[in-house]
Amino acid sequence: MTAQNRLYLDHAATTPVLPEARAAVAKALDHWANPSSPHADGRASRAALEQARKDIAEALRWRHDIILTSGATEAIAIVAERAKVPGRAYGATEHDAVGAAMGSEAASLPVDEAGVINLAKLEETLSRGPVLVAVQQVNNETGVIQPLEEIAERVRSADSLLLADCAQGAGKLPLPDADFIAVSAHKLGGPPGSGALLVKDIATLAASGGQEKGYRRGTENAPAAAGFGAALQSRAFADAMPRLEQLRSKLEHLLLTEGALGVGSSTDRSPAIGAYAMPGVGSASQLVQFDLAGIAISAGSACSSGSMKPSRVLEAMGVPTDVASCVIRVSFGPDTNEDDIDRFVAEWRRIRDRAASRAA
Repeated sequence: MTAQNRLYLDHAATTPVLPEARAAVAKALDHWANPSSPHADGRASRAALEQARKDIAEALRWRHDIILTSGATEAIAIVAERAKVPGRAYGATEHDAVGAAMGSEAASLPVDEAGVINLAKLEETLSRGPVLVAVQQVNNETGVIQPLEEIAERVRSADSLLLADCAQGAGKLPLPDADFIAVSAHKLGGPPGSGALLVKDIATLAASGGQEKGYRRGTENAPAAAGFGAALQSRAFADAMPRLEQLRSKLEHLLLTEGALGVGSSTDRSPAIGAYAMPGVGSASQLVQFDLAGIAISAGSACSSGSMKPSRVLEAMGVPTDVASCVIRVSFGPDTNEDDIDRFVAEWRRIRDRAASRAA
């Protein structure tokens, strides 16, 4: 199976770097000096860095502070450690990085069977005093979109702060009205190792010294930031979303007709992500068979699917163990097309039929 014949349907894990981003990185590498150096070489690198920051702000329509980071994980960790409220809480279906950053004392907010935050439990948590609440815009395993407008209203009324993990939504969907927003370049066609923390009011975050106006230590990665900005400016994902909505609808119709079970299909989801169970065929077996057929998918978060541990997300949603063990994730990029959907579904049928014949 040659690289040209492979079908990549794992964009939620990471995306191919867009040509615009590659070109921007290459150009920025001409200004290789440390952006914090005062000499002419450093100033040239600083100019490239600040232009990238402007490009990111413009593309995301963000008028407040932007702290450039190595990715969404670091952005989340910065807020979890330094947001100026005493409490911490996060949704039960958040990315593993959120729980690790928020700590063992943080409250976990349950979700319903659709994967949506239980607002009554959120209100209960907020009633105990000011808290940092971390909630994903789009779940990385199921594509479920959280009602962040309602959540933000409740958080704000309780004098608390909202951190929205928008790694799967930035550059694809409008950003929510949150106090902090974590974004990642490699989820939208930018280079890996680049991201940003969007901060509405910098006074709500304790400084640490160092670079980024004293809010992050370490030499800034101007070439990666330039690639991030270029990927956003290209609007490759944003412009593709209406078409991806149609493709996901087609995929879902075909799979459900063939006996698949959809996860989170009763609520709003990102057009770019779908999660489906093939009853009786384990996720690991499916991944191997799809890969041998030249199709890349995953069993959930790329950070944990390699271990093939049971999904915390599906468990929190109350998905039965026998179903959860058979779930795979399919995620789209700007170049995904109808032929790709047909090829995937045809292979899905073959895998199902082989399993049925062995069981007979």
